Amino acid sequence: MSKRGAEVLEEALSLPPEDRAELAERLLTSLDASPGGRIDRMWAAEAEDRIEAFERGEIKAVSADDAFDAADGSKP
Repeated sequence: MSKRGAEVLEEALSLPPEDRAELAERLLTSLDASPGGRIDRMWAAEAEDRIEAFERGEIKAVSADDAFDAADGSKP
């Protein structure tokens, strides 16, 4: 990383979480600025794969509460 990049990173890390999240989103979007959006296509394919796996019975649905509990580690 360049010296300027390191300076920008240091400043960005001092921002409040909401501002860091917005900045991260904008930076990621700028990397996928190509027409057609490669990342969008990849996420769409992933979503389709998951739906098809669910319809085939390979994965089960879980409630949002269970998913959030699992994500924050409060449930095994």
